[in-house]
Amino acid sequence: MKKIISGFIAVFALVLLANCTTQTKFPENIKREWMLVEFQDFTKESMMNNKAHLDLSDQTEPGKFAANMGCNNMFGSASFNTDGTVKFSEIGSTMMMCDKAMDLESAFSKELPSMTNYKVEGHYLTLTNASGKKMRFVAADWD
Repeated sequence: MKKIISGFIAVFALVLLANCTTQTKFPENIKREWMLVEFQDFTKESMMNNKAHLDLSDQTEPGKFAANMGCNNMFGSASFNTDGTVKFSEIGSTMMMCDKAMDLESAFSKELPSMTNYKVEGHYLTLTNASGKKMRFVAADWD
């Protein structure tokens, strides 16, 4: 009887542990809201006016992100690995039409899945891809 109970406890512990590891948690220095400040030929002023941001804070579910470039809400999955690699997937958005923000939004949603590396330097987050394209963000809570 003790072997059965011990076996049951071991299986239960493994199931519990496996369940915990399936949730992707972001590294602490990533978990915040980031304002887009450098991307393609868009001006910093236009990105600030649109309040273009990527939300990786605790307000989103583990392993999920939210973003807005001034019009539609974007969302999806993200995984940040300790080796500096990142993967954005399952990206979706609302479908409103906005005159001024559509170019930025379209370019951002097209490039985000191609971003494969990240680097945090101080209050800045930089995403890059294999062809050298980049997105640079500043922490929204930084003065």
